[in-house]
Amino acid sequence: MSIGNDHYFDVTIIGAGVAGIASAYYLSQQGLKVALIDKLSPLSFTSAQSGENYRNWWPHPTITDFTNHSIQLMEELSQVTDNCLLMTRRGYLLASRDNKSDELIKQLYEGYGSSGERQIRLHDNPGQQSYVPALSSDWETSVDGVDVIHDKSIIQENYPYLDPDVNLLIHIRRAGEISFHPLGQFMLSKIRANGGRLFQGTIKYIEHAENTGFTISHDFNGEKTNIYSSKLVNAAGPFATEIAKMLGVNLPLKNILQQKIAFEDINGSIPRDMPFVVDLDDCILEWDKEDQEILANESETRWLTEPISGGIHCRPDGGNHGRWIKLGWAFNKKISTPSWEPELDPLFPDLVLRGASRLNPALKKYLGRLPRNFAHYGGYYSMTDENWPIIGPMGIKGAYVVGALSGFGTMTACGAGALITSWIMGDTLPKYASQLSLERYADHNLMQRLKTLSTGSL
Repeated sequence: MSIGNDHYFDVTIIGAGVAGIASAYYLSQQGLKVALIDKLSPLSFTSAQSGENYRNWWPHPTITDFTNHSIQLMEELSQVTDNCLLMTRRGYLLASRDNKSDELIKQLYEGYGSSGERQIRLHDNPGQQSYVPALSSDWETSVDGVDVIHDKSIIQENYPYLDPDVNLLIHIRRAGEISFHPLGQFMLSKIRANGGRLFQGTIKYIEHAENTGFTISHDFNGEKTNIYSSKLVNAAGPFATEIAKMLGVNLPLKNILQQKIAFEDINGSIPRDMPFVVDLDDCILEWDKEDQEILANESETRWLTEPISGGIHCRPDGGNHGRWIKLGWAFNKKISTPSWEPELDPLFPDLVLRGASRLNPALKKYLGRLPRNFAHYGGYYSMTDENWPIIGPMGIKGAYVVGALSGFGTMTACGAGALITSWIMGDTLPKYASQLSLERYADHNLMQRLKTLSTGSL
């Protein structure tokens, strides 16, 4: 309902990225009229910088269960939309040169929980022929589970283009690529059909009254609008802390800028059927002798000659007939204040290319000569110290948060939207709901356990 410049909705969602749109979609499917507010166009800020990958394994079963549910929801949407999200499934390949895989395998079993014995297949006997690579990108015909390959003959037979020193591959099978932009447009059409509306502009202030709910004042090109609703969802990504402070709430979030590059693979260096590949090992970048000495002698650049944390990833982009590849490396640990125009590091393209060429040696052809068709982009990882999301009540009656989806927002957006809908509707919550909400900070045992886990974004 609208009266003049005043608008009335059941729920107002601040933030029209993947998490905000998915939340609005699932709420609107329950018959609620939803307002979406964002300074920019939908899916044009952090969400536009996503790697658009998904996987169903994490070192803790809570996140594995949560992500599995989100993937299930994406599969359901793929089926009813003629695969508008372009879901594929060749899996994730996690690569290491370390012969000692006991800790990684232990994490696999912990992450899959009670289903680990059924999900995990070990390939460590020479001559064993039980491993089958992804023969197509069709998610509906792919196998599930995970293959742990510790036989170099199997690795070299199936992935001859990888560094020959790789001793271990972990092939997570329920994993692949998606494109959230067309899915987001589908969701927006359904939101509008159910009475929802998108508002573009800047939030000026938020007022809360115990009985009447929320008044959100928003400005677009000097035109002020008040939006009223009984419920509010803070899905503002890297700006979620600012929105929360308008309500007197402090959220345990920080923001770290991470970057990626994409370019046309004019040399055909990366096979088009290669899965999403991650180098787990710490990396020491290769430099020629003169550059090595210059970098090592300057305090600001010495780190470029020292070991850098692993997690470099590479994948072909655009399907079997595409020509582009994407590279990413979330090595930055510096907390930053978010800006609408993030300042990218001009050194990053060379650094990530050098790092990625260690696992994919054919990429060395591009060192110092990236193709003209090239993109360098980045966005903020909004995250908690333990790198778990926060989804649930925000500490004010009627206020909720969907945030801290650091590096995994695209793959978990549907799960987050469905979960916040259950919170708001008062439905039965999944068993992991409290652990993904602010309630977990009162669970001392859980928080102590999370300090020992690495749940980084790959």
